[in-house]
Amino acid sequence: MTDTRSDSPGSTIRIVIPDGHSMVGLLGTRDELLHVIERELSADVHVRGNEITVSGSPAETELVGRLFSELLELQRKGAELSPDAVERTVAMLKGGNGEPGTRPADVLTQGILSVRGRTIRPKTLNQKHYADAIDKHTIVFGIGPAGTGKTYLAMAKAVKALQAKEVNRIILTRPAVEAGERLGFLPGTLYEKIDPYLRPLYDALHDMVDPESIPKLTAAGTIEIAPLAFMRGRSLNDSFIILDEAQNTTAEQMKMFLTRLGFGSKIVVTGDVTQVDLPDGQISGLRIVQDILDDIPDIHFSRLTSADVVRHKLVGKIVDAYERYDASAKRVSRERPQDRDRGERDRDHGRQGRRGAH
Repeated sequence: MTDTRSDSPGSTIRIVIPDGHSMVGLLGTRDELLHVIERELSADVHVRGNEITVSGSPAETELVGRLFSELLELQRKGAELSPDAVERTVAMLKGGNGEPGTRPADVLTQGILSVRGRTIRPKTLNQKHYADAIDKHTIVFGIGPAGTGKTYLAMAKAVKALQAKEVNRIILTRPAVEAGERLGFLPGTLYEKIDPYLRPLYDALHDMVDPESIPKLTAAGTIEIAPLAFMRGRSLNDSFIILDEAQNTTAEQMKMFLTRLGFGSKIVVTGDVTQVDLPDGQISGLRIVQDILDDIPDIHFSRLTSADVVRHKLVGKIVDAYERYDASAKRVSRERPQDRDRGERDRDHGRQGRRGAH
């Protein structure tokens, strides 16, 4: 436990790090993690021995105190602290998620799948909710921008379910919308033609399953990777089914896919409704399914945001910038008809004024 005492009302606190915790592990080599804390928060942090003194506004000092409590809990659970872990802990604490029972340390130490000496874990609170929802519900929709781990976490859950013999096979699918009706004009066999559209699913799978075993598993039908059109007319029992890039399904394709659900199966649908590649005039099945199925039990919609991006920091900023641009463009498009109507009224008044003058 940390010993946190206020030397003046809320302005300065002193944190005593208990024995057994490595100060180097807590603060980083050459104080790397301490520098991250100072950059992320505006309080002054001073370290002497195993004591940390924090000065600043009451809100900031209280936040730093909570941060060190979480970092100590991460250490206690055997997690290796990194700049990324510190930044994500700060983000969760600042987020004020309103869930007192959920600590950042709980999120960052929740293991989903262990593979080749590393553990796949959620890195944000929304990712944890998404992973938990997959355990609790039969159909889960993971909706959010690129880089939020929608497909990756679903894939980890699928591999874990297969290893635990909760399902007999994994089925991974996505629409090859970019190919349209032109697959017949591409060189090679059918699988060579569709391979570029399924490659992202193979890449994620290679991170979680021994690459040498994948051909055997696919040959045996234990793992199937196929375009969405191959799902028509089938009933998929005892399977973990993932539909990726679902924003590129039509309403009819989405209905067709969801009704493939068989006994003992689970479905995860992932997509980003801001990146629809369908031809003009076609409505994304992922967009309208939220209105159609939102109130049906055992179907859950997990919504992730730019704050859940786990790629390079710039990816989250790029997503935010595009959202601001889109919001501005929509606002302008809404205002234009009003401006046009106002201009027409002004011209009418002008014409009436000229007739009156004559």
